[in-house]
Amino acid sequence: MSDDGAPKSAYEIAMERLRKSDEAAGVIPTSVTDEQKAAIAEVRNFYEAKLAEQQVLHQSTMRKVTTLEEKEALEQEYRRERERLTSERDRKIEKIRNA
Repeated sequence: MSDDGAPKSAYEIAMERLRKSDEAAGVIPTSVTDEQKAAIAEVRNFYEAKLAEQQVLHQSTMRKVTTLEEKEALEQEYRRERERLTSERDRKIEKIRNA
């Protein structure tokens, strides 16, 4: 039962177990400061704009392509660029959180 006497949900039980395992492993929970939240929001906005820009450029280029091989090559290039931008964004966010 929880502190107020009501039965615990499966979610609450699972979260309690995770907290205990984190404590046993020596993981210290930290909260993100307002400054870090602002920096993370700025990074997310920047990369959201970059991804939108890439999508527009990709769609524009795809309209001009006529062969299947060119389309496939452009699709692969577009996916690689999206993955690169996404992983770059995630790395920067993790760096901010760990600072």
